[in-house]
Amino acid sequence: MMMTDLCISAPGRICLFGEHQDYLGLDVIAAAIDLRITIRGRKRADRRFVIDLPDLGAVEEIVLQGELAYVNKRDYLRSVLNVLRRKGVAIPSGWDVVVRGTIPTNAGTASSSALVIAWNRFLLQAGGDPRAESPGEIAELGFLAEVAEFREPGGKMDHYTAAFGGVIWLVFDDPLKVTRLDPFLKEFVLGNSLENKDTTGTLGSVKDRVLLGLGEIRKAFPAFNLKGPLTREAVREIDKLEPLIRKPLKGAFVNRDLTKEGVTLFTRDFDDNEFGRLLSRQQDVLRDDLGISTPKIDKMIDAALAAGALGAKINGSGGGGCMFAYAPGCAGPVAEAVEKAGGRAYIIRVDDEARVEL
Repeated sequence: MMMTDLCISAPGRICLFGEHQDYLGLDVIAAAIDLRITIRGRKRADRRFVIDLPDLGAVEEIVLQGELAYVNKRDYLRSVLNVLRRKGVAIPSGWDVVVRGTIPTNAGTASSSALVIAWNRFLLQAGGDPRAESPGEIAELGFLAEVAEFREPGGKMDHYTAAFGGVIWLVFDDPLKVTRLDPFLKEFVLGNSLENKDTTGTLGSVKDRVLLGLGEIRKAFPAFNLKGPLTREAVREIDKLEPLIRKPLKGAFVNRDLTKEGVTLFTRDFDDNEFGRLLSRQQDVLRDDLGISTPKIDKMIDAALAAGALGAKINGSGGGGCMFAYAPGCAGPVAEAVEKAGGRAYIIRVDDEARVEL
């Protein structure tokens, strides 16, 4: 059934385990958070979309006439429409819509993916398409519109987290496997460093260096891969690589194994202190091996831990953006400490999937 008035929202996300792993085909555990993108609309009688973006001080107008040309860099509003129409989704009319968000933008919390997922669900729901009720299909459509359409280096973690919500474990086999994990988690503090970052540049840099390292090791061990064992012989070959290649390659294996520990933690006996320890151990790898943290984020993390947080790490592609700290029972003091260190703090919890708002 097609609708005349509709409101859809989708969450941002934090990566609990497996940062910089999804595009390498390695497991990830991520959580949707209660900062969201909301799209509210009213059906029009014509085929024109008038999209008010008050957070950006902009208005977009789109007329549905064949394949849409892109007029903005990473033009997600149009790319979603193009992808959906190629997939046979009927979009019989235009809409007047307002897009608002509480997710920090360009800060590593997947604001763009939340927008893409919310827009996909909005258009599917508006046209009465049954795919609106399939989070897996919504996630794949989101990946196509945001990453594949613009040939970006990212993976699928953000889209699946926004579409499914809660805490999910992603295994990038064929087919991709999604496991919902019990959300034992309490309060977090998200800290925006207010430092601008280059998401695609950072993702590309880390990915390229890891893949280059893999290629070098395969000259000696053709079957070597990131999912297999890290043998002593392979370590000796890795140690011959220059540091810019060696460190992120080794870091990928450490993060892979920390994610396995995270899976065990969530599926057996969850412990807040152990969870915090694993978060901080990842930060060591992301800072020292992948080189994606910054002095300001390191300062914010130190302040959060000194204020009582059980663990903390950078979130997202890095080079700026956000960190988060696990702060059960002490979120207020931790948020205050993060702000004193120069960040903008948000107390957050795990939240639901992309959904219809009443």
